[in-house]
Amino acid sequence: MTYDRLVCANCAAPVSEGRCPVCRANRERLQQVNFLAGLNPTALIALLVVLVAAVALLAHQTV
Repeated sequence: MTYDRLVCANCAAPVSEGRCPVCRANRERLQQVNFLAGLNPTALIALLVVLVAAVALLAHQTV
């Protein structure tokens, strides 16, 4: 889940707006921890396809 859908329990505003210190701290923490959250599903699927193709190529070369 990305922080743009979270609501702050301290100020009841979206965390992505960063209205209070709690929002800003959680927004920073979520941005640092979840680096794949910025990728859209299409990019994640493309990355998965590339990884599967690389593994298949390596498996084929060792046979």
